[in-house]
Amino acid sequence: MTPPLLSTNDSYDSERQEGRAGPVTADREIQDEELMGVAQDPEQALRLRRSLRTIAGATSLDPALREMAREVLSGHVDIKDAFQDPRYAEAVYQRMHEIRRAADDQTYAERRQSKAQFAEWDVRQQAELDRERAERDAPVHGSGREARRTQR
Repeated sequence: MTPPLLSTNDSYDSERQEGRAGPVTADREIQDEELMGVAQDPEQALRLRRSLRTIAGATSLDPALREMAREVLSGHVDIKDAFQDPRYAEAVYQRMHEIRRAADDQTYAERRQSKAQFAEWDVRQQAELDRERAERDAPVHGSGREARRTQR
């Protein structure tokens, strides 16, 4: 499981579990719903948020890319605005160019190995996505006193 980029406080966690996140603050991470301006459906929003987490934590990436991901995840910058920022756009373009160049330089054997490694990684990612979906879609059974009564 990818650790959360930003720590959250207990009151925010309870709000999130009840489906009503509080205002954007530095101590929380945006929710999938907040990415629906660019995502076509909740599944795509989930994947986008997970990708932003990966970028934010990847020390091998350009610091501007990591900053962009952290700013979007924290809610300080809207994702649409992030891609219009020249610094962030240039960092994304440079990374795409690096990926393309690396792919072009691969031998046939390296491509086959990369495909096999990707297939293994994809299976692990799919399992984690399934777990996150189940958590996201799990029904909330009451709150407060009602929840305590059902636990007894």
